[in-house]
Amino acid sequence: MGLHPSKGPSEARILMLGLDGSGKSTLLYKLKYNESVVTVPTVGFNVETLETKDQHCLLTVWDVGGQHQMRTHWKHYYDDTAGLVFVVDSKDENRIVEAKKELVRILGNESLKGLPLIVLANKQDLPGAASCEDIAEVLNLNKICANRHWCLQPCSARTGAGLEECFRRMIYLLKTASDNLLDIISLKDYVKSFKHSMK
Repeated sequence: MGLHPSKGPSEARILMLGLDGSGKSTLLYKLKYNESVVTVPTVGFNVETLETKDQHCLLTVWDVGGQHQMRTHWKHYYDDTAGLVFVVDSKDENRIVEAKKELVRILGNESLKGLPLIVLANKQDLPGAASCEDIAEVLNLNKICANRHWCLQPCSARTGAGLEECFRRMIYLLKTASDNLLDIISLKDYVKSFKHSMK
């Protein structure tokens, strides 16, 4: 499923994955309701529809639980997915390598081949959070994402910083992915934009 011109809003299904505790549900509800919601580990999935009025697009976001026992079931959500969002806990450096292993496994699935990807570096508002540059290096994004459109977005599910930019960027990637154009994202510009939004 992709974005196609029509009389009504375009629609796309977005799959949001990441390790447990990375903040997927928190950021989804912050974006949807602009509220900080106390969440419990997701068993199963949450689904919310996000509407971008300026671009007349509906994104149905599937937030699937990230506990170890849930990850074997991720593949059952791959069908009809138009784009991927992978959330990383920037504060938990000990698990970033684990996150890389899961991301590599996801991107290697034939059903998701070539789909646009946004990696959300969550919890950037917390002291000691790993920088986007460090996360990109540990995840080896330039290599594992070589055959798809992608970007790395700093964000905070608690404050909401960077979340709208993420999904606007996803719409852009969805609309341009089929054109086979190179989309070069400057991490420095994103970091600068994020820091400005935190002031």
